[in-house]
Amino acid sequence: MESSRRRDSADHPLSPLARDRRGVRALNAAFSFDCQCCCRVACETYRFTNYVRTSPVKNNRVIALDPKERALEKAKKYAESIDLFLEEEEQAVPLMLKALKHAGRELKREIMIVLGSFAKEKVVWPLVDMMTDTSENEEVRHDASIQLSVIGPFLKDPQPLIERLLKEVESADAERRLNARFAIGWEGNVQAALPLIERLYDSDSRVQETAVNALCNLRDDKILKLLLDRLEHGSLEQKRVILFNLWRFSSREKEVTEIYFKYLEHENPELRFDALVCLGPMTQVRQHGETYRKCLKDNDERVRELALKRLAEEGGAAVLQSLRAEIETLVNDPDMKVKRAALEALRKS
Repeated sequence: MESSRRRDSADHPLSPLARDRRGVRALNAAFSFDCQCCCRVACETYRFTNYVRTSPVKNNRVIALDPKERALEKAKKYAESIDLFLEEEEQAVPLMLKALKHAGRELKREIMIVLGSFAKEKVVWPLVDMMTDTSENEEVRHDASIQLSVIGPFLKDPQPLIERLLKEVESADAERRLNARFAIGWEGNVQAALPLIERLYDSDSRVQETAVNALCNLRDDKILKLLLDRLEHGSLEQKRVILFNLWRFSSREKEVTEIYFKYLEHENPELRFDALVCLGPMTQVRQHGETYRKCLKDNDERVRELALKRLAEEGGAAVLQSLRAEIETLVNDPDMKVKRAALEALRKS
């Protein structure tokens, strides 16, 4: 009992007060060698537990062990706020370049757009690497090729990029050829014309179509004649791609418009519909009432529906009145979309 009271006193080395006052060193000093051996495990456990519980430095270090996640979060904030990006541009650019390697597709696309707008020279080669990386998602690679075609004409010295893309155009891998053709087709890039023309005859139809897109992006009038030849003799898909891109030759607008009118008479309904779609931005509906009269009688319901919608939106009272008989007939059309479009056109006539 006396021993117990002594341990409860403030001076006894095992008392709680003594432990608080002197800590682990007081315990070591109070015990004999044998006793120290027995207690050392408890003492070390006490020190370790107390360290983990009270050491914010260690905890902070553990939290900061994932710089990738932190970079992604910061990159997302920069993508959402251009003002913040511009304010911190010096640190934002390298951080976003780092995040570009690890981000998901949507964030990658947003990062590409931001860097492509404000850091063209720094992002060009990371984009090339991404476009040619066969382990990367196909959609991401295509996004990179699109961004390269956008920033290409704005580079201080685009020649190194052009030379690299020309090499990629000859790649044995169809996907790399496809993306390179898209990337290289920016307006005025005449060096790309010949390699792109050669790829109009590529064994992969996707590469052919991408070559058409890229050639049209060059907006070189000398290429138009070649494209019109492919419009006559190419595959259906190549013809469709050409039709959808001819509008880019703005200096030849009259000739292009006549081509669209010609293809409204084509035997293939896909090409007739595509031609009507492309005519929309290039012509005034009111000036072509007879053309739309023919479209209202087309065998393809998509052509009839689109013609009715155009007439209702842009035709004007006089044209609608002149075509009233044809429109009334379409109220009984077997296609419900055509019926609704006819009723809407009559309502506006």
